[in-house]
Amino acid sequence: MPRPAFLSRFPLDPYIAALLGTVLLAVLLPARGQAATVADGAAKVVVAMLFFLYGARLSTKEAVAGLRHWRLHLTVLACTFVVFPLLGLAAGGLVPHVLTPRLHDGLLFLCLVPSTVQSSIAFTSMARGNVAAAICAGSFSSIVGIVLTPLLAAALLGNSGAGFSLDSLLSIVSQLLVPFLAGQLLRRWVGGFLGRHRTVLGRVDRASVLLVVYAAFSAGMVRGIWHQVTPWRLLALLGVEAVLLAFMLTLTTYGARRMGFPREDRIAIVFAGSKKSLAAGLPMATVLFGADASLAVLPLMLFHQLQLMVCAVLAKRYGREAAATAVPSTPAPSAPSGGAVVSANAPAEQAG
Repeated sequence: MPRPAFLSRFPLDPYIAALLGTVLLAVLLPARGQAATVADGAAKVVVAMLFFLYGARLSTKEAVAGLRHWRLHLTVLACTFVVFPLLGLAAGGLVPHVLTPRLHDGLLFLCLVPSTVQSSIAFTSMARGNVAAAICAGSFSSIVGIVLTPLLAAALLGNSGAGFSLDSLLSIVSQLLVPFLAGQLLRRWVGGFLGRHRTVLGRVDRASVLLVVYAAFSAGMVRGIWHQVTPWRLLALLGVEAVLLAFMLTLTTYGARRMGFPREDRIAIVFAGSKKSLAAGLPMATVLFGADASLAVLPLMLFHQLQLMVCAVLAKRYGREAAATAVPSTPAPSAPSGGAVVSANAPAEQAG
């Protein structure tokens, strides 16, 4: 049966469908005993591999070349690592009546992860914005997030199981930072290979993240964490995230305009400054939260799909506005005697 017309405006991300299927599998068949040990070990290896690939793919030269747009990049970084965390802290006032402490920890962690790269670029391109700026802004955010997200989590989530200890510090360095730096160092030799096999490696990335999600949610099931989450709490969390996204979209839209950015740059700021990376956040959560990672990543998974749905609609609207202003007005030809005037823009007028 075809989807209703009003739903066709919103993309149902196949990746989210796969993630939800993985969560369901972990709920029905969680890894226990020796299987849990194997899954946890495999997840750690996969996380290191993912961050190696992030480092190997990220072009530092292109990112440095984009420094001429330093005002734009600082604006995006401020939205990602200053405004978002402040809003996450403010949401603490919703505990315990709206959010549980664990769900608030997950919401706050969501506010700490870097901006997404691929979807920001895609939406900026669809909206006819500054794609090069979106690429650089996402790259800067990813680089900064490798270091800043764990540090912010240590400072703001120190009392919730995600704080720094010697073991957690070693885990962050060994599973996140070292593989990322190794990828950067080896990019000269492996970058071409990764570029030629981008499609295959993209599937490997997603399959790897699914393994991480399965291990995290299996651990949560074994520990009985999911008994703490009710449908009302999930609905309340979704409402809070909708308000969070709406606030950030409004702030980036009007803030960039007040700061005097041209239209193309404003679009890049809106899409890069209001979004969060699921691909980077999920592996980080497993390192920072350990066995509690399942509840920590739930807000991020919901926010990811929400931002895709809303930003897809915005990008299409911006794209239509840009197309309308780009079409030069053509004077209507003189009508022959006794004839009707035919407007060259008639189809556009009817469509509008």
